[in-house]
Amino acid sequence: MSVVGIDLGFLNCYVAVARSGGIETIANEYSDRCTPACISLGSKTRAIGNAAKSQIVTNVKNTLHGFKKMHGRAFDDPYIQGERVRLPFELQKMPNGSVGLKVRYLDEERPFAVEQVTGMLLAKLKETSESALKKPVADCVISVPSFFTDAERRSVMAAAQVAGLNCLRLMNETTAVALAYGIYKQDLPALEEKPRNIVFVDMGHSAYQVSVCAFNKGKLKILATAFDPFLGGRNFDEALVDYFCGEFRTKYKLNVKENARALLRLYQESEKLKKLMSANSSDLPLNIECFMEDLDVSSKMNRAQFEQLCAPLIAKVEPPLRTIMDQAKLQREDISSIEIVGGATRIPAVKEQISRFFCKDISTTLNADEAVARGCALQCAILSPAFKVREFSITDVVPYSITLRWKSSYEEGTGECEVFSKNHAAPFSKVITFHKKEPFDLEAYYTHPNEIPYPEPRIGLFAIQNVGPQYDGDNSKVKVKVRVNVHGIFSVANASVIEKQNVEGDHSDVPMDAESSCKNQGKDDELDKMQVDQEEGNHKSQAEQPSQADEESEQHGGTETKTASGDKPDHLAQPVKAKAKIKSIELPIQASLYKQLGQDLINSYIENEGKMMMQDKLEKERNDAKNAVEEYVYDFRDKLCGIFEKFVTEEESSKLTLMLEDTENWLYEDGEDQPKQVYMDKLQELRKFGQPIQERFVEHEERPKALNDLGKKVQLLMKAVEAFKNKDEKYDHLDPAEMEKVEKYISEAMNWLNTKMNAQNKLSLTQDPVVKVAEILAKSKELDSFCNPVIYKPKPRMEPPSEAQTKANGEHNGPVNGQSGAEAKPDPAKDNSQQTKPSGEMEVD
Repeated sequence: MSVVGIDLGFLNCYVAVARSGGIETIANEYSDRCTPACISLGSKTRAIGNAAKSQIVTNVKNTLHGFKKMHGRAFDDPYIQGERVRLPFELQKMPNGSVGLKVRYLDEERPFAVEQVTGMLLAKLKETSESALKKPVADCVISVPSFFTDAERRSVMAAAQVAGLNCLRLMNETTAVALAYGIYKQDLPALEEKPRNIVFVDMGHSAYQVSVCAFNKGKLKILATAFDPFLGGRNFDEALVDYFCGEFRTKYKLNVKENARALLRLYQESEKLKKLMSANSSDLPLNIECFMEDLDVSSKMNRAQFEQLCAPLIAKVEPPLRTIMDQAKLQREDISSIEIVGGATRIPAVKEQISRFFCKDISTTLNADEAVARGCALQCAILSPAFKVREFSITDVVPYSITLRWKSSYEEGTGECEVFSKNHAAPFSKVITFHKKEPFDLEAYYTHPNEIPYPEPRIGLFAIQNVGPQYDGDNSKVKVKVRVNVHGIFSVANASVIEKQNVEGDHSDVPMDAESSCKNQGKDDELDKMQVDQEEGNHKSQAEQPSQADEESEQHGGTETKTASGDKPDHLAQPVKAKAKIKSIELPIQASLYKQLGQDLINSYIENEGKMMMQDKLEKERNDAKNAVEEYVYDFRDKLCGIFEKFVTEEESSKLTLMLEDTENWLYEDGEDQPKQVYMDKLQELRKFGQPIQERFVEHEERPKALNDLGKKVQLLMKAVEAFKNKDEKYDHLDPAEMEKVEKYISEAMNWLNTKMNAQNKLSLTQDPVVKVAEILAKSKELDSFCNPVIYKPKPRMEPPSEAQTKANGEHNGPVNGQSGAEAKPDPAKDNSQQTKPSGEMEVD
């Protein structure tokens, strides 16, 4: 199982992987750990990441960037309409009302859904992680801003599907940072002690998020989160751009905002200047050559001017900090440390503002850019069975309060109940009980629409089906389980009806006319007591035993009476219920989620992504084939005037030079855009003429060594034959008949060698060789295989007599050197053991 964490940023993305050595942020093919969130589409192929960023200025209208916050939004969304003015590419309304990014790809205008665009980027990050891990990647954890709503989160999940990724968890960015910080800390307080409170401040390119987190040993609990989704590094860039646009209008009479290319260059230079000002307080120059209308522009700025220019933005840093302290009910002295991450927190004025609010020095323990990706990879490792990770429990929060509304048969017409309050623990499940006679709808929405940075408070409509009255005409008890899952997405997980079966003497469960509705007294207590189900899917059937219903706090929807019944009726009815048979039946739920993409549409996006990947692959192969022809032309022409010069006749040389020149011209004219096969045929044609010359050169270079080696081998063998003839004791065990054959074979080899060398010496360098290196090597091998087994045959070894044999000899020959017969008598047991030894053991030396 792959263990990958992806920080999907507005400007840049990072990928971290878990290896046996720990968590590592991996580099892409450009040896850069940061991959720009950029996609450039062309007439034949796509460029993603670093390659696309380099085309932002040259391919303005077809290079997509800044699309992260378009997820789950409609085209008419005020945020999208605001972004349209800033973006150099065109936005378009898709058939389902969502936003599409319109570009020219494969020579036709095409709108891409934001899920497709993010899918392309995630597919690239997947490819990067696969090349680093050297294995397929499927499972991952992806980061999202903590302020993302359900629609936005579902949209990111769909993008992961398009990329072929199985997202195990969508993790809030500040929670990922908290995990990356806490899991390595050895000095955290024990579980029973007071927790250590840490504030995490993350200001990236487009958004500002703050969370306060309580740490104990092996435990992390987010207490509160706050954010400003529209404050980030790019707002500081915009302030600079607006200032310089005004200056250039006055100084050079240039209207920069009318020229998309010039504006993008100014954004790039302003960002560089902003980074330089974080390190230097002196005046810094801004120079751009050939900016507009062939004019070079220049200006300057220092940190004091910059801070004055951005004063309204710097003032926005404090409110979210104040909000989390209020929500978590903490004082400044309760905070142990303030950790900052994100690129924009490097701005000195931002750091100063945070430090001043907490009256403490801020800490930069974490890598500002990579902390989120590392936290995601750690979460993935925790979820993976392949890695053993220190036990660490993570409790996140629900960023916005969520309310359920349903139609009631009361006079007021609707009932409603807040199921999850703001900063409620997540993931979390609750069970709500309704008393109904017919199917009913539950509408989920965000309680306070003004608190969410999203124009639509609706989450979705959940239709609970197959509900009917009991056999006695009474209301059915319907238990509905609502859940905020690990991705931070709300859902109605399941619904079941508790069905009573008629038993003689049974009384129906009569609800009391209590004056407490979901919104009245006891609501908070009821919510707190609701059944908690931290793990997905381990909620048991509610009707395993009749008394189980009493152990839960229940909330009742509308019945025929004026108000919903509280807990009392169930308790009063309990003694009677014992007589009834009860069974639980699962009910079908039809969910209609706001801005939910249909699976058919996602499948079509997956199919399109597959086609585009195939197109990219084919185009790469075509370009590689073209480059191979070009490389061969330049390489061979260079060698023709150099190392190959002696091996080619003048006529061949001029013919080849002309052919290479024609091929080069063809490449830049008719051959500029040809299919892969045409280039392969062209290369084959060139090689047909060039290969013989290359072979002559290689043969000439390698032949002397091969001949020399063979000559030495023949001499050594001849010496061995002479030594045998001279009765050298080293060879006296060899068979004369075999040695005669060896001598004959060596003689033949020597004649072959001399003949070939003489023939070769008569040829010029421009002629093909008589004998090839491969033939010489083959002859050498033949000589070895025929002669070596004979000449280097080992002498037969003389085995020394074994101890048993010696003793046996002693028995036959009688006492030796005056020994008595008794002394020479062998020990029968010892003799036995040695006699039974396997014969093979003796032969091994």
